Amino acid sequence: MSVRKREWSTPKGVAKSAWVVDYTDAAGKRRLKTFAKKKEADAFASTASVEIREGVHVAESASVTVEAAGKLWIASAKAGGLERATIDDYERHLRLHINPFIGALKLPTLTIARVRKFEDDLREAGRSPAMIKKVLVSLGTMLADAQELSLVARNVVRDRKKRKGTSEAKHEKRQKGKLKIGVDIPTREDIRALLGALEGRWRPLILMAIFCGLRASELRGLRWPDVDLDKREIHVRQRADRYNDIGRPKSESSERTVPAPPMVINALKDEAGEPIVVLDLVFPNGVGKVEQLNNILRRGLHPAWVAAGIALDTGELDENGKPIMEPKYTGMHALRHFFASWCINRKEDGGLGLTPKMVQERMGHSTIALTMDRYSHLFPKDDDADELAAAERTFFA
Repeated sequence: MSVRKREWSTPKGVAKSAWVVDYTDAAGKRRLKTFAKKKEADAFASTASVEIREGVHVAESASVTVEAAGKLWIASAKAGGLERATIDDYERHLRLHINPFIGALKLPTLTIARVRKFEDDLREAGRSPAMIKKVLVSLGTMLADAQELSLVARNVVRDRKKRKGTSEAKHEKRQKGKLKIGVDIPTREDIRALLGALEGRWRPLILMAIFCGLRASELRGLRWPDVDLDKREIHVRQRADRYNDIGRPKSESSERTVPAPPMVINALKDEAGEPIVVLDLVFPNGVGKVEQLNNILRRGLHPAWVAAGIALDTGELDENGKPIMEPKYTGMHALRHFFASWCINRKEDGGLGLTPKMVQERMGHSTIALTMDRYSHLFPKDDDADELAAAERTFFA
């Protein structure tokens, strides 16, 4: 591999120069790459020689653009049987966020510095921090697919993430903060008020969300064959995605058995009186098919929170001149957070007093680390004040 200076004159007699890297790739094909500055040519030569030796080098002329790699990636995702919702998210990230900024670039021209600029461009264009993070994850996944196709040697997105280390993760965690009782997690008094306001077809669904901790997708996909009323057990074996398609649970650990308290079982027995059998769902819509999440919130949970008095004044008035109220907790996941806290709390405080491992299993988390990252601050801490005092006295004995 050689780095040499090339000089020439234009037809008008203007002197020009450039630096050329002349090398042979792993396949034995001669390659030439031109740079304006010697330090750029030297840097490329240094990196390329290592990549050739390791058998991973891809010349720019032998690669494709980011946009073309994105199309190959989507095709692979479809062939691999990924969920429709996931593929739609990938396509949206490509169409709206990746291609408009870097779609025309060849994959080998992507560097850590260029990815950093891409991130800055997204921020300046008004993308939220959460969206930027999702787009970068998608870009990294696409580059991993391109690596498997030998279209690029490095995954600069993941290389950049490694270089940034844990400081970014710590910053994100600090910004996100811990889940707070009364803000993210309903209090015991909030739930007591909600229970008093539940009625009609939504009552058993919301009760199960509170006392069994199922995700909204798991509730919407729950079948009667997976409910054991005699043993008081709920078997989570499938879920319904955002398009109401039935599929496997979110992860292997999401497939689980959850005990149900008598209140839930009695409500389910009432619900089982006149089932509409189409998909054999426990909580179907009016024609027996998968219920929309928006309907559960808008017609079921939100009115129940408002009726329970756990609501905030929007500052607006309805047509009768009465204040328009909105629920304090807007999503189904708040009930799942409460279930976790109920599992964790001491028995003397009205909880179940479960171990972290049991909480992980009830929640269907993929790892216990996920459970502890999210809920460790809710686990009771031993009061070691007396123990410390005793240890201190030994210094003066």
